[in-house]
This record gives sequence, structure tokens and C-alpha cells, in this order.
Amino acid sequence: MFLKSAFCLLLATALTGCQVGGSPVSEREGYFTWVDEQGRVRSSPIVGTDGQSKGKIAGENALEPGEQPALDEETEYTLENYPDAEQLARDGYVRPGQRQPYFTWRDAQGNVRVSYYRPDTRTDQQKGLVEPPVRITEARVYHAGDQQVAPAPVPGYDPDAFAILGIEPAADDFLARFSASCCESLETQGYQSWQSGREFGVRLSESSSDHSFLTGASPYQLVALPAADKAGSLVFRLRSYARNGVFVPSVVFLDERMEPIRLVTDLVMDFEPESWHQRGYLEAWIPAFPGRGERWMVLFTRKSDLEGQTVIETSSGPQSIPHVRQGEIGLMQVED
Repeated sequence: MFLKSAFCLLLATALTGCQVGGSPVSEREGYFTWVDEQGRVRSSPIVGTDGQSKGKIAGENALEPGEQPALDEETEYTLENYPDAEQLARDGYVRPGQRQPYFTWRDAQGNVRVSYYRPDTRTDQQKGLVEPPVRITEARVYHAGDQQVAPAPVPGYDPDAFAILGIEPAADDFLARFSASCCESLETQGYQSWQSGREFGVRLSESSSDHSFLTGASPYQLVALPAADKAGSLVFRLRSYARNGVFVPSVVFLDERMEPIRLVTDLVMDFEPESWHQRGYLEAWIPAFPGRGERWMVLFTRKSDLEGQTVIETSSGPQSIPHVRQGEIGLMQVED
């Protein structure tokens, strides 16, 4: 019985010694384990505080063919080796010497496959997931009460020079002169209501009401803006569709008494050529401010616009599009 107990104790001691001495690499001090792209378990040394590894497995840090050595975490960066942030972003934040990101998967036969991929560094706008921010179209804008202060004359100034050259002097308040002939007399019976959530059309034809504005006689269309409690401010897209010419619009905003409070002219509009699924059009993005008293919007054109033309580049060369008095306009509110 004593010999049997001694034998069991000796056997237990021997097994304990084998377990300690034969512990896997992952349990040794200074190493960690990881799984490579082939699904194999690897062990790598942990770098110490002095920058040297506590141990190293032969061939563990060998580079793949064509692979560049990576910069060590302790590398002192200079102007020559400092990584460029924009280039790093274009590279998917994969530094030199690092492998491309990958994922593993099994095929129909049960084989483990590895697929490398390049991170998609495009923004949500570039991917089409988010609409780009709206850019308000450049234009000449007149507000009620704007006063243009004439600059001090330079030495040798001739007060009759403008008259000799046929140039009209600058007006003190252009909108005030514009308001003298607009817009209390405009007909309101045929006004058009605002429609949110969709594009709605405004047609200017021979049957449209006509008015002699300060900028010349023109057909016009009166549009009622949303109530201030529904939209204190908004941005809408204006498209003037081309057909035997294109209507070049100007916009004047009126208060509830039909008095002009803002005039928008000389819109720098972009032209989109005709395609197989849509007509060509001029496009502009314009803000409106019902919360500031803007109740109505009047669409019209100017005599100077009718005398001009829009020139576009086509595959067969430049093409001119005449400006006309009639046309079709599409309005659509930009949703928040």
C-alpha cells in the first residue's frame, strides 16, 4: 500500500513538471498568439519598453516578396519620412509595409479562401448615399432700403463723362424705382399655390398676364409662398426648360401688401443639355424667406435677357439657344 501511494505521488510530480516545462508558446512570458489569413495559429514576441523584443522566432517577421518594411512605432519622424495624411487616406489607411486588409471564407468544397480588398475611402457624398450640400446660385440681389453710396471722385473727374459715353448713372435705390411700377396692380386671381415634396410646373405662355416692369414688358406668373409657420426659410430649385429657346427668369419677392422687398436678377444659371430622357434646362437654386415677410413670388423676364442668348458647347461645336418670352419652369422645394 505504501509503495502504491509513493508511486502515485511520483507520477503526479512528473506530470506536473512536464506540464510546466511543456507549456505552449502562447503561455510563455513575452509572446502573444494570433491567426493569420490561412487560419494558422501564430506566435509573435511582445516588444518591450526598450524597443527590443523579449524573444524572437526565426522567420517570424520575414517580409513577403515585394513587401516594404513598415516604420517601427519608435521611429523618429522627419520631413522626409513623415506620412502624408491625404495620401494615407487615399491608400485606405494602410501604411507602407502593412498587408492589405483581408477576410477569410470557405468555398463550396470546404476550402479556406483568403480575399484581400482595398478599403473604400470615398465619402458618403461620393458614394451617392448623401446628397451634396445645396449651393445658392450667384445673382444680383436688391433689398428694400438698399442705398448705393457713390465713391469719392478721383482727381480729374468729369461729371459729364457718363452722359458723353451714354452710361446711366447708378441709381440710389434700384428696388425703389422698380417698385414704382410694380406690383400692386398685378392680377392675383390666376396665382399658383406652392407645392411641397414634388416638382410643380409654372407655364408662361401667350395667354399669361403681361406687365410693364421697369426692366421691360414681360409675361409673369404669381406664386404664393408657404406660410411662415410652415417654412420660415427655404431653398427651391428653379429649372427653365428649353423648347425653341429658353425663358431666362428674374424673381421678385413681395410682402402681403404686394410691395417688393427683394429682387433677384442676373442669375448665373447652369445649362444642362438635352438627353434621351429629359429636355435641356437652365438651373438655379434660390432661397426664400417667408419668415421675413415674403408672401408672394413673381417670375418674369427682362428686355435685356430677351436680347441675349445662351451658348453651349456640343460635340459638333458651339450652339446658341435664343431667349424667348414664353417657357416652362419647374419649381421644387429642397427638403431638409
